[in-house]
Amino acid sequence: GSHDSFSFYIDEASPVGPEQPETVQNFVSVFGTVAKKLMRKWLATQTMNFTSQLGAGIRYFDLRISTKPRDPDNELYFAHGLFSAKVKEGLEEINAFLVDHPKEVVFLDFNHFYGMQKYHHEKLVQMLKETYGNKMCPAIFAHEVSLQYLWEKEHQVLVFYHSPVALEVPFLWPGQMMPAPWANTTDPEKLIQFLQASITERRKKGSFFISQVVLTPKASTVVKGVASGLRETITERALPAMMQWVRTQKPGESGVNIITADFVELGDFISTVIKLNYALEEGEDDTT
Repeated sequence: GSHDSFSFYIDEASPVGPEQPETVQNFVSVFGTVAKKLMRKWLATQTMNFTSQLGAGIRYFDLRISTKPRDPDNELYFAHGLFSAKVKEGLEEINAFLVDHPKEVVFLDFNHFYGMQKYHHEKLVQMLKETYGNKMCPAIFAHEVSLQYLWEKEHQVLVFYHSPVALEVPFLWPGQMMPAPWANTTDPEKLIQFLQASITERRKKGSFFISQVVLTPKASTVVKGVASGLRETITERALPAMMQWVRTQKPGESGVNIITADFVELGDFISTVIKLNYALEEGEDDTT
């Protein structure tokens, strides 16, 4: 999976997102475009668009949705500090891949909503219906979902929706079925301890589970590396330790399930995670 999956789209010409603190809003109002260019270096966690991510093997997308202040069209946008593309365009891009690859399955995790009223949620639900239709798998017990089941039903999309709206719509999976504990640290060692502890504590059945192999910059980190950005200052330096952790994991009920990262093209992140599936198959062979 990719963390902040849509952030390759971030538009420096857009307004600052409504979730940003007043200090950031003030910074941008004083320094304008220069401030936004610097922000983008820290807010864009991916460089590949949806089609490229899908082609490379990404199947889980972390999606954050926002309205734009004073937008007469009431459009919905992907957002992470600054606004990205329109949601409709992103959903259609993913659908084009699914049409061409009828046996592929994706997880769409709508986990943050900013400035959204009831009618915005209704608009998004309608957009999902129009884009994916019967490709969406209705919410059932997580452990009942196998590729075989999805292929038989011709389902290709599982939509997780972190809002009470999910309880009213059969094809929306409640957000609690996709927990994603967040370490909120810049220290690779602390991150690995956190990832290990959260796997130990995860519930065995009933939900999917995300291990976020993601470091989060503090304000002081941003100030020190303001011109270089997230990738160079944090992600690339920590990559060897984080990849070592991923390689040693075991998949399955008491192990890892979905693993997300920033800049998913770095190193061998995607191929390493895909390889973990073969360890699951070996485990099944051992028990028969």
